Amino acid sequence: MKPKKIPMRMCLGCNEMKPKKELIRVVKSPDGETSLDFTGKKSGRGAYICRSTECFGKARKARRFEKAFSCRIDDSIYEVMADELQKNS
Repeated sequence: MKPKKIPMRMCLGCNEMKPKKELIRVVKSPDGETSLDFTGKKSGRGAYICRSTECFGKARKARRFEKAFSCRIDDSIYEVMADELQKNS
């Protein structure tokens, strides 16, 4: 039997390829709302980060979310996402 392929995604913070299930998905919904998606099922454009606040900080500082979603993200949205990340880590 052929072994099952594990989907890999790149973390925007540390730029390492990791299994998709180990990462958290950041979603820009069709309405333009940006949020964390811990289930990986929300509809919209997705980008991935590690479960560490360090990687989130690196991605925020380098504006990698804004580049991935091609839009400006407000500081208040970053703060809400950072709080959610700390609660669920």
